[in-house]
Amino acid sequence: MTLELAEVVSAWPLAASLVVAMAARGLHEGRRRTALNEALHELRRPLQALALVGPAAPAEPAVVQGSVQLAAVALERLEREINGGPGVSRRAPLPARPLLVAAVGRWKARAALAGASLSLRWEAGEAIVAGDRCTVAQALDNLIVNAIEHGGPEIVVSAQTCPGRLRVSVTDSGRRPRPEPRRRGAARMAARLSGRRLHGHGLRLVRRAAAAHGGEFRLHASGRGAMAVFELPLAGGSGA
Repeated sequence: MTLELAEVVSAWPLAASLVVAMAARGLHEGRRRTALNEALHELRRPLQALALVGPAAPAEPAVVQGSVQLAAVALERLEREINGGPGVSRRAPLPARPLLVAAVGRWKARAALAGASLSLRWEAGEAIVAGDRCTVAQALDNLIVNAIEHGGPEIVVSAQTCPGRLRVSVTDSGRRPRPEPRRRGAARMAARLSGRRLHGHGLRLVRRAAAAHGGEFRLHASGRGAMAVFELPLAGGSGA
C-alpha cells in the first residue's frame, strides 16, 4: 500500500512527537541510571574501607565510625534515588584537619595492598570550612582512592591555606610497580570492591562537591605522576 503525500504530511507531527518523547525518556533513563550508579559508587567506598579492616590492618575506632556514617549517608541517597524524596542539608562549620586525618586513615590499608604509601602533610593551621561533612569526606575518599588505583607508589595528601581557601592536594609519584604475588589476590579483591568499572563517577562527584561548596577542583597529570587539587572556602576567616 502506497501512502499519499498528504497522509505522510499529516502523520509527521505525531511521528515527531513520538521521537521527541522517546528521546526524552531515553535521556531521563540515562540520567537516572547515572544517578543510581553514583549512589552505588558512594556506598561501595566506605564498605570497601570497612572490608579492609581486620587483625592484619587494624583501624582507629573513629575511622571505623566514620566509614559507617558514610555508608549510612550513601544508603540514604540510594533510597532517595529509588523511591524519591528531598535531600538533607547538613552544612556546618567543619575543622578540616580531622576530616583529612580520617580519610587517610580509612585508606592506608588499601594503599598498602597496592604496594603504595599514603601520608598526610598538614600546613593549614586550624582551618575551618563550611560544608556538609559527609560530602566533603566522600570527595576526599574519591581523590585518595583514585590516586591509589591509577597512580602511586608514593601518595601524599597535603593541605595549605591560600587567601580565603583551604587547598587540599593529592599527589602521586607515577605508576606503581605490580604487587608482589602474595598480595595480588588481596589487591584484586580490593579492586573489585572499589568498582573500577565505574571509573569516572568519583572525579565527577568531586567536581560536584567543590562546585556545591563554592570551591574548585583541578587535575594535573604528567609522566611523573598526577596532582588533584580540591579547594574549599574557609569559614569565618579561619586559617593559618
